[in-house]
Amino acid sequence: MVEFLKQMNILFFSRLYSPHIGGVEKHVNEISKILTQKGHKVTIITEKHFSGSKTKETIEGIEIFRMPNFKDGKLKKFKIWKWLWKNKQLIKNADVVHCHDVFFWYLPFRFLYPFKKIFTTFHGYEDFPLKLKNIFMHRISEKLSMGNICIGDFIKKWYGTRPTFVSYGGVNIVKNQRSKIKDQNGAVFIGRLDEQTGILTYVQAVELLRKQVPNFEFLVIGDGKLKNRINKKNKILNAVSNASEYFQNYNFAFVSRYLSILEAMAAKRLVFAVYDNPIKKDYLKMAPFSESIIISCSASELVEKILFYLDNFEAKEKMIGKSFAWVSKQTWEEMAGIYLKLWSV
Repeated sequence: MVEFLKQMNILFFSRLYSPHIGGVEKHVNEISKILTQKGHKVTIITEKHFSGSKTKETIEGIEIFRMPNFKDGKLKKFKIWKWLWKNKQLIKNADVVHCHDVFFWYLPFRFLYPFKKIFTTFHGYEDFPLKLKNIFMHRISEKLSMGNICIGDFIKKWYGTRPTFVSYGGVNIVKNQRSKIKDQNGAVFIGRLDEQTGILTYVQAVELLRKQVPNFEFLVIGDGKLKNRINKKNKILNAVSNASEYFQNYNFAFVSRYLSILEAMAAKRLVFAVYDNPIKKDYLKMAPFSESIIISCSASELVEKILFYLDNFEAKEKMIGKSFAWVSKQTWEEMAGIYLKLWSV
């Protein structure tokens, strides 16, 4: 791992951050904690999504500045730029500025501080079909950054991005953590309740599955616009920061986003992921762990595969072994190392 002789002042831009729960939020938080432990100063600029959150605070040595959550619209970017201008000392003092998707926040300051080290991490995708403006913003962000990290190989194909590094995030590996499963005929879903996570495909699959396995339990953990379309026969919990701990209670993991997939593999649970469009198909099948998880494109196909692994213990254990061998090397410490290497380019 690359180390720096001097302490760096690192400034992260991230639209979402704790206490908001999500993949990007956790990614930024885990990397920030490791960098802080290594002696670097980490500052995060984010939006204030909860009224009770402080405008400025320090948590675990990480300094957090929350700008107002400006109303969406054409004027929003100008309000953000105005706030950043008033607080431009944060940018001026930084040795490295790193944007998590929101490069447009930094756009005018790229020219104000032309020699400032600036980098970008591209997380996920917006919607399908991709809009030209989103592809264009990716291209601009890449062009004006001094290097980038793509979370997933699919980004290169769909956005035309030339990644400096490709990664899939990280996990905290706990040795010998596999516990006795409380529900052998059950699965847990963790993620946003929207189209990108495939929640409705999972719900439909469970309804079909229960015709053959009536006692199949399904726990849904998350929040989102599709929450009211989930059958009340399934147990639903609001999003929680320790959601990954629930993997220990269920035989299968119904997850289709990278971070949840990695956490399920680290918990030694068999992952069932679903897609319903070409970009999500590549998102899953271009990943290096694609042959270590079960990927389906419909509820009926998913049911068929669930039934197979319910009846084939050895096949399930073989898949789990392959996935755990891969994910064991994908630690947050390794992920932090990628950031340090990127900034040394």
